[in-house]
Amino acid sequence: MANRFALIGWSLPVIESMQKAGLPYVVVSFPDFESYAKTHEIPFVGYHLDEFGSHSNSVGLAELLRPFDVDVAVPLYEETVEWAGALNSIYRNDPRVLNRAFLFRNKAMMKRKALLGGLRVGLFEEVHSLEQVHKFLDRLNEAELQLEGEDDAWFHAKPFAAAGTVGHHFIKSREDIDRKMSIKDFPCLVESHLQGQEFSCEAFIHKGKIRFLNITEYVKLGYSNFIPAGPELEAKRELIHNEVQKLVDIFGIEYGMIHPEWFVSEDGKQINFGEVACRIPGGHILELCGQAYGFDALLAFVVSHDPNMTEEELDRYFPPRGYMPPKHFGNVMVFPKAAQISRLEIPEELLEEPYYLDNNLTQPLGPQKINAREGFGNHFGTVNFAGEDPARIRELLKHYEDVPFYV
Repeated sequence: MANRFALIGWSLPVIESMQKAGLPYVVVSFPDFESYAKTHEIPFVGYHLDEFGSHSNSVGLAELLRPFDVDVAVPLYEETVEWAGALNSIYRNDPRVLNRAFLFRNKAMMKRKALLGGLRVGLFEEVHSLEQVHKFLDRLNEAELQLEGEDDAWFHAKPFAAAGTVGHHFIKSREDIDRKMSIKDFPCLVESHLQGQEFSCEAFIHKGKIRFLNITEYVKLGYSNFIPAGPELEAKRELIHNEVQKLVDIFGIEYGMIHPEWFVSEDGKQINFGEVACRIPGGHILELCGQAYGFDALLAFVVSHDPNMTEEELDRYFPPRGYMPPKHFGNVMVFPKAAQISRLEIPEELLEEPYYLDNNLTQPLGPQKINAREGFGNHFGTVNFAGEDPARIRELLKHYEDVPFYV
């Protein structure tokens, strides 16, 4: 087992899991958290985790961590992936660990690696101007055999390194390019729109092999999901497992957890690669995963980064192999629909619903203006459900996505 884990970033749920398990750790995060850490006796090293680049001093950070005897670094959110990769390159004496971290943080590099390895991906390019975006659309329309007068092919424009959908533009026409995009978006990745059902996986990797694979069904991306997935996706588990293992092999991933997103092809026989991250996913996915499978998924996320952990030790942190939960656990992330709100209203029908579990919504302190949602963040809380029938779970999540809890 690791001498000590360095948790890069800040996550109270992860800290609490480490404390409950009695595992050695130290938190590396911005100095702003130092007083809280000291008050609550959290081992802490204050460090400005600015965007990683050629100026970044990972060797200096490793020196600061030397008194703690750290030998495994764990990224807690998107912007800490390169920092953890740099530290683990030092701890494992393998510079490619950092190179692999770059794959997760640069979507264009990620897509090129996936394409070279044989994964099914859409048409994509790096672009540096609006003119190049228009030329990409020309080529995409040609590839899709669009006739003159037909609608333009859809595509997406994404920042190279932003988490989730931050800075993401869904372009459905040539007019959308000039209306939705501006000079501040460049450089970026543009890629064709993939049709089909979108879903994610949470694959815990150890020694280059999948130790545990969860499939998360998205009801509406950024708003609702449930675990385990319904029977339509679970029927494709072998196909999904094989494709995820292929992704692991292509990227050379040895340890940790990856969160790839996929699209089921129109014939249902193949899956197309969207993108992949290697930090804690959004949507409270690991929380749902832990509830469904009966284990601490956050703790499993941490220990899967440890090269020294044996198979027998890992068994203590994961569900039994082949176990399938009897219930599905899902949530709706609530974001106010009005431009201004003054109170929380919980529908009586929700409280009477047998599949309803709980919620963590709170009353606003008073009238409040609502800012635009960015990257599926800023939700006000979740409404949680659990039950045996995935169709009913799906129906409930769809319904409560549209309920105005804040008015």
